[in-house]
Amino acid sequence: MDIQVLKREASLAIGLVILLLGSMTIATGTYPPMVVVESGSMMHDPEQGSVGAIDPGDLVLVMSPDRHQIITFAEATQIGGKHEGYETHGMPGDVIIFRKNGGSDTPVIHRALFKAVENPNGGWDVPGTDIVAADSITVELDYDCYHGNSKLTVSNWVPQHEGYITTGDNRWSNGCQYDQQSLTDENGDLVTAIKMSGLLVSLHWKFLGWVLSSSMLVEQMAKSLPILGAIWRLWSL
Repeated sequence: MDIQVLKREASLAIGLVILLLGSMTIATGTYPPMVVVESGSMMHDPEQGSVGAIDPGDLVLVMSPDRHQIITFAEATQIGGKHEGYETHGMPGDVIIFRKNGGSDTPVIHRALFKAVENPNGGWDVPGTDIVAADSITVELDYDCYHGNSKLTVSNWVPQHEGYITTGDNRWSNGCQYDQQSLTDENGDLVTAIKMSGLLVSLHWKFLGWVLSSSMLVEQMAKSLPILGAIWRLWSL
């Protein structure tokens, strides 16, 4: 093949990759716009994974929290609430990515159960529940525990600051516990409520259809550009 043709096709391939990444970064408000899931803490099926859930090895699209209102599990399961029935990744509420206490270790991808909000008159509010201006938070969520006939319950918890309470979807491994009672950071300290400042991105499938459409476009272009075809085949392995 002529060297000029190779150069032209290589330039087109590189340009397309830059265009895709750039477009997704602009659309999601974060870079990188996708992350790879490493652990099984969000699995719904412990044996082989399931459609719609987040399994190890999945490539997921991420979004800045500035561009998407985070809906918690409590808000999504509140009977008659404005967010009732809202789901992402096969369960009520949004999934978020955060660094444990703002540290430098591997970020965690877990579901936001509820948010502790400081009441102007003192105490704590929990949107999605009837808790208002409480000195401590006690709430039973409509979240079935795998171990025994019970629901995930937070008892007499006093937040150190505003933030989200989180847990993994994998009920076989989390023991029906929430992160703020079981997860520690790189220094061995218990993870506190997830602050907005320490919350990296909100996971959402809003742009998945666009990504799939882009993938189909690349596949069609790969048929006419041999060098892009080789790159596409490697990407698809």
